[in-house]
Amino acid sequence: MEEELDAVEDVDAEVAVQDEADVADVVEVDDEADADDADADDEADFNEEDGGSERSAQADAMWNDVRIEPVELALPKGVGYTLRAYRLSNELTPTQVDEEEDDFAILDRRAADDDDERVVILENAELFEEEEEPAPAPAPAKRKGKKDDSDETAAADSDESDESPETDETDEAEAGAEEAEAEDDEDEDEAEEDEEEPEEVPAFLSHHGKLLLFRSVEGLVEFVKSDAEHDLTQIDTWESLKSRITVSAVVPTDENRYELDLVVENLRGGQDAWDTDLLLAAGEAARDLAYALRLEPVRTALAAGSPLDDLDEGLRAAASGGVGGFFAKRRLKKIGAQQAALGWRTIIGKISAAVDWRD
Repeated sequence: MEEELDAVEDVDAEVAVQDEADVADVVEVDDEADADDADADDEADFNEEDGGSERSAQADAMWNDVRIEPVELALPKGVGYTLRAYRLSNELTPTQVDEEEDDFAILDRRAADDDDERVVILENAELFEEEEEPAPAPAPAKRKGKKDDSDETAAADSDESDESPETDETDEAEAGAEEAEAEDDEDEDEAEEDEEEPEEVPAFLSHHGKLLLFRSVEGLVEFVKSDAEHDLTQIDTWESLKSRITVSAVVPTDENRYELDLVVENLRGGQDAWDTDLLLAAGEAARDLAYALRLEPVRTALAAGSPLDDLDEGLRAAASGGVGGFFAKRRLKKIGAQQAALGWRTIIGKISAAVDWRD
């Protein structure tokens, strides 16, 4: 009887151990499932922040082959997609900008309307009559000199008249040769100045000075595959992109995402809140757009030596660190945050006015 009880107790112990093992396995499986769910959530958050999807290796190869990149541009009116390429300046024809109405044309019209030949009747006209100038006094008669002096003067005049023709012709020939050489030298100098080396310049998906910005990737791809006219048709690889582009391939990289809508707000926050990456990227995009769309006010505002260019240089130097970065931070404190914000607000307004939004 005791042996039977011992056997039953051993069986119960084994069952208890097995139950504990099963529970441990279940807990471990649940933990792994929770970990997988957490990783999936993290990946989803990453993808959402990164534009919703990552670009495949095949898409990378396609964009590198055609040497064109998709660009995501955020402006106060929304976020849009476009394309940008870099080529040598001698390979591109600048965009044709529609002539804008001159704000001062009315002044020219008023001047043109004036008729110089119109008759004006003046009261008391005698007050405006010009007085006649007195007649000049007769010149005093020259006294006759001595005969010898007059003879010597006449002889000298005759000698000069005899020698002048040959001398004048020689002098004129030499002077003409020197002028011709000087003109040739000037022409050569001008030709050397005109023949500047080509440089790499940006070109966007634009038409007549307007940036074509699409609110959806599908709209961009549909436009690229169409036969619509735009400035990128002159790119040597355009036909290749036209046949190979897909919706899934249009994923801008971090370097090609520009948040211009945040620049003014960031600058108004003061030097301590300035986002270096945001401001430097905005400067890059604005300079490219100003060149490609021929926005001369924007190019002038960001030209070398301008206050906004000094801001960019100071941010770069401060980000590099070291002694130069220390002095750069001190220089940045002298740049007015409100002045910089006003300048950038004008720039963004000019760019926004040059955008043709598409669906």
